[in-house]
Amino acid sequence: GTVHLMECRHCCVSDGSWNPYVKVSLLCDGRRLKKKKTTIKKNTLNPVYNEAIIFDIPPENMDQVSLLISVMDYDRVGHNEIIGVCRVGINAEGLGRDHWNEMLAYPRKPIAHWHSLVEVKKSFKEVGEVVLDPWHVCCMATQAGEWQSAAV
Repeated sequence: GTVHLMECRHCCVSDGSWNPYVKVSLLCDGRRLKKKKTTIKKNTLNPVYNEAIIFDIPPENMDQVSLLISVMDYDRVGHNEIIGVCRVGINAEGLGRDHWNEMLAYPRKPIAHWHSLVEVKKSFKEVGEVVLDPWHVCCMATQAGEWQSAAV
């Protein structure tokens, strides 16, 4: 499966400097099977990635997995900060589930959507948006879900 991370927007960081990257975790039955990361974009509030992240997922397992997208702020000396998260997959809620189902229904068509990111530390306040384009996710033997991450 391929996840195409495109861009982020409307994200803010408290200290004013932002070095964002996106971490994509493949989850199955609540367990993280794999995780992959984009490159770090330096000093930008609206990063553009245009990067593909690939997971090998057999077609028969598509109804058991989901993707957790975490937008992170890289810190060279301290801990990396989670800016916000969203989930796409069978077990996701709302648009995350709808997007996954649409992708499965049209496996050869790129389907992009903006997804709101929620802050995990506080009261799940919206902190930005992400565009996801799970593409070819149904054709898991070769490619699984290409998605664009915008406003992550």
